Amino acid sequence: MPSPRKSTERTAAARLREAARLFTLAAADARVQRRLRRAAAVTVKALQHGGRVLLCGNGGSAAEAQHFAGELVGAFLDRQRPAFAAITLGSEFASLTAIANDFSYSDALARQLRALGRRGDVLWALSTSGGAANVLAALRAARELGITSVLFTNHDGGSARALADIVLHTPEAGTPRAQELHLAYGHWLCEAIEAKLARAKGTRKGK
Repeated sequence: MPSPRKSTERTAAARLREAARLFTLAAADARVQRRLRRAAAVTVKALQHGGRVLLCGNGGSAAEAQHFAGELVGAFLDRQRPAFAAITLGSEFASLTAIANDFSYSDALARQLRALGRRGDVLWALSTSGGAANVLAALRAARELGITSVLFTNHDGGSARALADIVLHTPEAGTPRAQELHLAYGHWLCEAIEAKLARAKGTRKGK
């Protein structure tokens, strides 16, 4: 009988092989590549014209949204470039809890978007299920406000797919693997946006 340690090691190896398989599938999907380029282009345009990137999600996706905002406001590779305007909806707890208490949790992201968002901004919405009620409400609000929306979601996108302008889907995968792909998508977007907008001639690798 194999030892627990060896079983764990094989499980970890299997998880890594599964992640590699999904990354390979995503890399071969022409739709993913086209939509990533389009998402980068609309975000660059927004930032060039004084707009902002507004981001949202739940749980791990909320953490990824904050991660991407940090890369945009701070620096991804080029520490010489200017800061890019990015705000994570739901990260300000007084507003989040007040809206959830006085209205509903489903309204929390949309109400913040209505307060902060303007035509010319871009919304990056992350939902691995494509069915989170508060993300759906934020996407509807973005459409009403004339804010272009980019959805990071799973292979079919759930109900959110029909509400987003650009859908960055994954191959069929469970939530952890989908979130790993979303991180790769977001990192590529941050790098592409930075490369387009950075005024510095060179970049500094690493942090």
